[in-house]
Amino acid sequence: MGVYVLKRVFLSLLTMVFIICLTFILMNTVPGGPFLGEKAISPRVLAELEAKYGLDKPLPVQLKNYLTSLLKGDMGVSLKMQKNRPVLTIISEMFPVSARIGAIALLWAFAAGVALGCLAAYTRGRWEDSALQILTTLGIASPNFVNATVLLVCFAGGIFHIFPTTGLSRGAISYVLPCFTLGLTPMCSIARYTRSSMLEVLNKEYIKTARAYGHSVPKIIFKYALRNALIPVVTYLGPITAAVLTGGFVVESVFNIPGLGRYFIQSIQNRDYPIIMGTTIFFAALVIVLSFFVDILYKIIDPRIELSREADRI
Repeated sequence: MGVYVLKRVFLSLLTMVFIICLTFILMNTVPGGPFLGEKAISPRVLAELEAKYGLDKPLPVQLKNYLTSLLKGDMGVSLKMQKNRPVLTIISEMFPVSARIGAIALLWAFAAGVALGCLAAYTRGRWEDSALQILTTLGIASPNFVNATVLLVCFAGGIFHIFPTTGLSRGAISYVLPCFTLGLTPMCSIARYTRSSMLEVLNKEYIKTARAYGHSVPKIIFKYALRNALIPVVTYLGPITAAVLTGGFVVESVFNIPGLGRYFIQSIQNRDYPIIMGTTIFFAALVIVLSFFVDILYKIIDPRIELSREADRI
């Protein structure tokens, strides 16, 4: 296991370096810049601003300087949106909002998805299974901005004015629509993963033996079958947790939530290079770290999994 962990750490660092370099190069090769907006700016002032922030240097030199600063824990300062504010400060202020919404969405998505997946597997071939298959397919196929718009029209607009339309100013009730929207697609995916895995496990010999001994259905499903059926679901939880915990770019924009996701979109629109780089690195690191811990979680769920064998395949 020690060799596996070392290899994963090395590959994770290599992946981070690749993401940083690729994002930096693509970001700087796109025409335009953070100081070119609707307001006209003289060439002399533009040259002074670029010199001040090191944007006048060749691209390889800029990349080297950025990597050097990053190793020191410095992601730079905002060039436009919150001028001269450290990027780390901005991320630390805005990510908790996204994380709070994402955590609530992930909790209900996992609980509901596993429960519905078990129900669909147990009622295989019956109308309950067919109905759940249709609903989960629709949930996966429907994009977040469509779900958000429908929920706003139905429950915050003209039909049922129950929830607030935007922001989080009204307390707990303000989280209902954003969290439901953000967790809907993951919930449907988890339900389908759980159903598929559960169907395979329910055909195992030890499950048939448990039935022959007269164990109750809940005991067979939740004590014997679900533990092994959760392994493929845990595989999916790694990347989906990272995606959900960021708050969701579309959901935060539609519901006007002051989280890191919405701010990231605004930074791209304003070409605020340090914000773009800092947020991209943060999101990438979150995905890599969570994926790493999910791999370790395999061993906890099923001790029969040999991580060393997995390491040999890398």
